[in-house]
Order: sequence, then structure tokens, then C-alpha cells
Amino acid sequence: MTALPLVIRPEHPADGPAIERLHARAFGPGRFARTAYRLREGAAPLSELCLTALVGTYLVGSVRIGPAEAEGGPLLVLGPLTVDPSFSDRGIGSALMRASLEAARGAGHGLVVLVGDAPFYRRFGFAPVPPGRLVLPGPVDPARFLWRELAEGASAAVSGAIRPVRAALRANVIG
Repeated sequence: MTALPLVIRPEHPADGPAIERLHARAFGPGRFARTAYRLREGAAPLSELCLTALVGTYLVGSVRIGPAEAEGGPLLVLGPLTVDPSFSDRGIGSALMRASLEAARGAGHGLVVLVGDAPFYRRFGFAPVPPGRLVLPGPVDPARFLWRELAEGASAAVSGAIRPVRAALRANVIG
């Protein structure tokens, strides 16, 4: 397989419509009912941590990271990580993951959670959240509820219900 001329870059405001089309192709209309979506509902992603993948001028992937909180402090919610189905299995999702985690670590964030496929995310250091430690705003398979520390000890004090940080509250929580 020939390597793609892949470019990972920050998400631009003009990318929004293409990213929404990408989400629709990859996840379908049922994405709005998922617990992971409810965790992000009403909270704008952190623009400095959102990345896109392009092949030429074609947007083929996206990862977004948003702010959340639980008892004990702030955390990040990763997702969605999306790759155009016609470009799957080419390392695009992995490239986006590595870049997004490095950006979050570089910005001083300590903990990231997500709902996703454990075998895929394990290679990036994610592990299941200990049962009962954190609570999502809806049902989820516990094997798919994952976290990763970006700073040693960041998960020690965090517990309870995870809530998205709404834009109006963000100045008081992050920043």
C-alpha cells in the first residue's frame, strides 16, 4: 500500500460543515442518541485541541476534544474521532490520536476520557475506568468507558458524575 500524502492540522472554523458530513457518513443518525454524544452536548470543543486530517484538499478525518468536569477537577472528553470510511485502515485515526494526545499533554491537561473500542484505544495508553469511579450521563458498556492520564496522578482525585463544561461556564473552570 502506498503511503498517503496525509496532513494533520488544527481544525479551522470553515471545516465545520465537512466534519459534520464526515460524522454523518461514519456514525449515521443514531449518533445523537449515544451517551458519548450527550457527554459533549452543549459544550463546544476546545479549538486548540481539535485536529483534522487531509489528503490533498479532502478532509478525511477529525478528532475533537472538549472540556468536562467531575468531583475533584477538570478532565477532557475525546471524541468523536472520525475517519472517512473510504480511508479506513490507513493509519489516519492513529495519527490523529497521537497528535491530539500530544497537544492535550502540551497544553497542560491531566486526564482524558472517552467511550470507544478498547482494543484500538489501548495502544494509546487508555484503560477501562474502574467500575463506579466515574458516571456518564447515560448507559454505556463499561469495557468501552476508558481513560488515560496525561499527567501522573491526574485521576487520583477525580470521581462521580461527569458533566460537560458549557461555554458560559468555561471561563470559571478552564483557563
